[in-house]
Amino acid sequence: MPSKPKRPCRYKGCPNITDNPRGYCDVHAKLEFKEYDKFIRDPESRKRYGYQWKKIRARFLNQHPLCEMCRRQGIYTAATEVHHIKPLSEGGTNDLNNLMALCKPCHSSITITATNRGRGG
Repeated sequence: MPSKPKRPCRYKGCPNITDNPRGYCDVHAKLEFKEYDKFIRDPESRKRYGYQWKKIRARFLNQHPLCEMCRRQGIYTAATEVHHIKPLSEGGTNDLNNLMALCKPCHSSITITATNRGRGG
């Protein structure tokens, strides 16, 4: 199956092309995340998702390599994200019983559902 054609990097003035879904080449993807983390993400979030979280997340994904939602449907998909069942902002913790290994699409669907529920939607 042919892949999608590569597109120009979204970073202003960059001549590289990429197939990254976010639109940034490898050189600028990390730089763009750093800018987001520093200027856009709220300070409370930065505190909650610092170095310690990265270690917990890596260890959890190593122990739980498959997406839990996909696995319930008999589909075996690699987990790439860790979800807090009870969000940290609502008093949740980083305890193993409050974490779920998910693939990107499953994590996005849970996040969208929770956001809409919070807005009364």
